Amino acid sequence: MRLMVVGASKGLGRAFVEGLCAAEDHVIGVSRARPNDLRLPNSVCLDWIEADLADPLEAAMQIERQVPPELDVLIYNLGVWEEAAFTDEYKFLDDSDESIVAMLNINITGIILLLKRLIPKLLCTSNPKLILTGSTSGLRQSGRSEVTFGASKFALTGIGDALRESFRDDGLAVTCLQLGYLNTEDGLAVPLDEAALRGDGQLVPVHDVVNIVKTLLNLSGASYVRELVLPAICDERF
Repeated sequence: MRLMVVGASKGLGRAFVEGLCAAEDHVIGVSRARPNDLRLPNSVCLDWIEADLADPLEAAMQIERQVPPELDVLIYNLGVWEEAAFTDEYKFLDDSDESIVAMLNINITGIILLLKRLIPKLLCTSNPKLILTGSTSGLRQSGRSEVTFGASKFALTGIGDALRESFRDDGLAVTCLQLGYLNTEDGLAVPLDEAALRGDGQLVPVHDVVNIVKTLLNLSGASYVRELVLPAICDERF
């Protein structure tokens, strides 16, 4: 399998890199800086592309120059949110214009420019899969007030919908993962039972997301999961 993970240096992206590959797989990580303590199975070929989607056009061209000619799976896991997001201190009217533009550049412009360059790499393979990491904040009636982050994740779902129609005849499977609050403090090295205790039922372990994606990757080209909502068990919004 030739797997690329965009937003791969820490948290869920790192868990994808460490947890989805097997011996002889080729994994390409993309982030601003390469981590130096990844835990990978033996015989995995790992490449890293250092790029900053804060400058979306430059980053997209830089990644295009370094990506291999074919990809089986692309996971787009990148996204940023407001400085005071998910706290009682968040106020939309306090967000600076510059921070809003920066968020939209990373969360929307960046993915569109990059997918334009990477989808042809996926279409070279027989069972191409594109997985977009969304958020329950981007769902209707999510109960969240973060305007720019919510809008960008709502846009991500629209991007997925449009891509399915554009490349349905090419067999491109596009899945949007609408994820609730994640426990990103406990990586895959922490036992799942222990990671599941953090947050008292309000956080989803990254282990669960990795296991879901493993299932997606094992699907044949005859089916796909369009959208999957994965909130924490005690998240009262869902």
